[in-house]
Amino acid sequence: MSSRRSRMRQAGVSRISEDQIADLVSKLQQLIPEIRNRRSDRVSASEVLQETCNYIKNLHREVDDLSDRLSQLLESIDSDSAQAAIIRSLLM
Repeated sequence: MSSRRSRMRQAGVSRISEDQIADLVSKLQQLIPEIRNRRSDRVSASEVLQETCNYIKNLHREVDDLSDRLSQLLESIDSDSAQAAIIRSLLM
């Protein structure tokens, strides 16, 4: 047994089975539009993980962009208005 595996067992770290990994990759594949919309059913796990990372990065960019746009909108309206309160709640 490798020393790494021994340390993992001593630390109480449980291993995840290959079936569990395959199931999780399959679930990710269904969630990511770039992969879900492909004609091919066969996608490698590494490609699914890479596309997942890209998708999350894009979502972060979109959130940042929307926050910036809401902040600009908030600056352009009366700060005591109902609209301003709604925008502030979205920014929180």
